[in-house]
Amino acid sequence: MLSAKLGHILDKPLEPIAKKINIHPNVLTITGLVITIIASAVIPFHLAIGGLLIILGGFFDMLDGVVARTNRMNTRFGAFLDSTIDRYCDSIIFISIAWYFFNEGNLYGVLLTTGAMVGALLISYVRARAEGLGIECKVGLMERPERIVLLSFGCISGLILYVMAIVFLLNHMTVFQRIIHVYKSEV
Repeated sequence: MLSAKLGHILDKPLEPIAKKINIHPNVLTITGLVITIIASAVIPFHLAIGGLLIILGGFFDMLDGVVARTNRMNTRFGAFLDSTIDRYCDSIIFISIAWYFFNEGNLYGVLLTTGAMVGALLISYVRARAEGLGIECKVGLMERPERIVLLSFGCISGLILYVMAIVFLLNHMTVFQRIIHVYKSEV
């Protein structure tokens, strides 16, 4: 996972900018959601433009955390809101890509995309459930940053069907990796 390897690597370079941002991090979170909603409305009709908008929405998703940590505005509610909004953003991106495939008459793409969405939601659920049981669960190949990069690339390059197959596979592999991790923590 990129996030596990890189963590908050962008905090330091973005710190001077984050200190000048006088906007509450939760506003940045909601801004990212609004941009992602716009991206999702565009994707079924203009795949590449939608992919660029996904990147912009993802930038706000990253920026909210940097601003919160840099300006000591991080709260439990902010973390909760960010995670919740991330699930909305993931879901509407997948729905819009499924819509794109539907418009193309590609039933395989629709099914692959909805299956990938299920995997993405389960990745988050399994981690939250494990952590609710007191087991840290940040293992696996795929998390949100990787998904956003891959989905953006797929939309921009037009290789969305192939990318969606990869996302589907990696999402479900990650779910199983986390299940195995929780099982092993019990034995």
